[in-house]
Amino acid sequence: MPEGKLCNKTPINTKEELQALLSDKSGKQYYEEMKHLDVDQEKLWGTIQKTLKSRLKTWLEICAHCGLCSDSCFLYLANNKDPKQVPSYKVQSTLGEIVRRKGKVDNDFMHYVMETAWSKCTCCNRCGMYCPFGIDMGIMISYVRGLCFGQGFVPWEMKIGSGMHRVYRAQMDITTEDWVETCEWMAEEYEEDWPGLEIPVDKQNADIIYTVNAREPKHYPEDLAEAAILFHMAGENWTVPSMGWEETSLAMFAGDWEACKLQVESVYDAMKRLNAKKMVVTECGHAYRATVVEGPYWAGLESGQTPIPSFHYVEWLAEALRTGKIKIDPAKKIKEPVTYQDSCNYIRNAGLGDVAREIMSYIAEDFREMEPNREHNFCCGGGGGFNGIGLYREQRNTGLKVKRDQILKTGAKLVVSPCHNCWDAIRDLEEVYKVGIRWSFLKPLIIEMAIVPEHLKPQEEEA
Repeated sequence: MPEGKLCNKTPINTKEELQALLSDKSGKQYYEEMKHLDVDQEKLWGTIQKTLKSRLKTWLEICAHCGLCSDSCFLYLANNKDPKQVPSYKVQSTLGEIVRRKGKVDNDFMHYVMETAWSKCTCCNRCGMYCPFGIDMGIMISYVRGLCFGQGFVPWEMKIGSGMHRVYRAQMDITTEDWVETCEWMAEEYEEDWPGLEIPVDKQNADIIYTVNAREPKHYPEDLAEAAILFHMAGENWTVPSMGWEETSLAMFAGDWEACKLQVESVYDAMKRLNAKKMVVTECGHAYRATVVEGPYWAGLESGQTPIPSFHYVEWLAEALRTGKIKIDPAKKIKEPVTYQDSCNYIRNAGLGDVAREIMSYIAEDFREMEPNREHNFCCGGGGGFNGIGLYREQRNTGLKVKRDQILKTGAKLVVSPCHNCWDAIRDLEEVYKVGIRWSFLKPLIIEMAIVPEHLKPQEEEA
């Protein structure tokens, strides 16, 4: 069968196609069709000839099979040091084999490639730090995902996520009207406790344009309200765009590079349209990576920079605490032992470890580092789309053991986790292993311990 009704080589581009895929609960029909999906060998080899450039070719050829990357991988460690979980093996047995066969691979082999690309690697890039030749297997597996996507061998949830970005320019089915109404709702909901609170939409020439993860308006709208409260408290001149407000990119996880470009350009268009001075990204690691680190290249920007300066939320918050825009009540600092989950995408891949520790110095009295930490920290166990793929849930749960043990060794029961994937992974870690930990984004913690200026407090009504 060259193409299935649901599982095929064609990206999702309409609401009708998206709904058909969503109606296939857990991808039952989708995965059955995948068993019979033909591999377009000519297209596969043609894609490799056009896109496998000198860097990846060199990496494939110079790998010495030394195994020094093995202990860098949390999945290798979590799976009793299975040799098939060594990063170099995962690359050589997938991409390397496709190249050696010049694209002449079959359905069974592509199933193996898909499983390796999405259940044996989160593209966290930690292995690249330990390879003596600087080979980054995370980047190579990301390339493999793109090859899989082009052939239709992509997990059901990732195909849906990619389609969401193509149809809605968001990872979830949130329309512009839904988004704007949520902003208005949250401002009204919290205005009584925070007089004058606004969530300005499409305000021109603001100092900050704030962008979010679609899961916030869909499932956690209070996160948007909390961001508004802290901007309000800090006296910021800010706005959100009515279009181009979504920072995340499940298309990046899916290997759908065309959709990555469409998604990031919607954000860049908002930057230009509203003429803001800088952008602040919510507490999400891959959103920052997709839009700030990778995005300029998808959009073809020769500078390699976003149209306006762009910052992760931890950068804005550290600056607000440092300059006194937000002041912490010493009596309300976190007294208990607390640790911090370093997101791969804004710590290892963007170097923001220091500002994260600066924040903790303002809010915690007993901060305890995981070992290893900062750019050397392990992936949460759920990045790269791993959290959301039901087919590989068992493998994800096994991978969580490394983060579980890291946290337990600190003695802390509270984990600060300013990243959606990390937050989800740690939540699920507790659900699976029941080790007695709690987890939190930064926003609710800061609001709880901040000194609120008198003029921002509700005025008591006269009797």
